[in-house]
Amino acid sequence: MKPLNLIFCISVFQLGGCGILGVGVWLSVTQGNFATLSSSLPSLSAANLLIAVGTIIMVIGCLGCVGAVKESRPLLLTFFILLLLIFFLEILSIMLFFIYQDEIDQYAQTDLKKGLQLFGTEGNVGLTNAWMIVQTDFRCCGVTNHTDWFEVYNATRVPDSCCLEYSDNCGLDNPGTWWTAPTAEHLPCYERVKDWLNENLVALWIFALCTALTQVILTSLIPHPLTAR
Repeated sequence: MKPLNLIFCISVFQLGGCGILGVGVWLSVTQGNFATLSSSLPSLSAANLLIAVGTIIMVIGCLGCVGAVKESRPLLLTFFILLLLIFFLEILSIMLFFIYQDEIDQYAQTDLKKGLQLFGTEGNVGLTNAWMIVQTDFRCCGVTNHTDWFEVYNATRVPDSCCLEYSDNCGLDNPGTWWTAPTAEHLPCYERVKDWLNENLVALWIFALCTALTQVILTSLIPHPLTAR
């Protein structure tokens, strides 16, 4: 008799990967040239991350499904090792994030400020669009404040996406028309994005918990076919 429970759980695992891959492809198609705010990791976008994660999960899930259907001990053992490796990497990543949170914050702000220097330059349409979208949607200006842009332009000006009401060349006008002084409602872009991420952490933790639970269930089911003769 085929290990139906194992096949079912692996199928759910693989379908999750398919869903993540689908969302990544959809974002990649709909967001156009929107890419990343980072200058050192230009390919690190939400779409690319989801596509990579979804593809890896699908490949591992396919390996497990074939191993379960054929009751192949080598394939199931490979699937088990990869699943265990992913689980440990997830735990390690979470631990390192909390341990080095301050250092990560500092590095992220420094990298984002370097990225400002590429704003509007040739070959950096994605980064330019990303900053325009972030500043418009989050109603903020610059990484830590609007003066971050002064170093980019070597002048007292900001991108038009920093304006309270968008219009062509509004970034050249009076600073009173920009998102400037940080307040409880108008924080710098870095803080605004962090707050948005914190607000959505519940959904992220639920997803992470479901993923970990699926991995634990799969791990508990695998030993039976491995020892079967």
